Amino acid sequence: MRPTAKDILERVATWPEKDQEELAEVAREIEARRTGIYELSAEEEKAIREGLADLDQGRWVSEELMRSFWKRCGVL
Repeated sequence: MRPTAKDILERVATWPEKDQEELAEVAREIEARRTGIYELSAEEEKAIREGLADLDQGRWVSEELMRSFWKRCGVL
């Protein structure tokens, strides 16, 4: 591991939780780009499950909302 990355990662434990989660999200995006596999966060998985439940009950979401979701997932 490069010294710069190692130094930053050692300091991450002192960051606020919100900043640590932001770093984790960026790292997941980089990993997905490198591997071609995107792993959903718990929040994304929950949103998908809720969306599927809505579809099962005949409720739909707008195309704009879906675009926003796929953009957050790095698909668009």
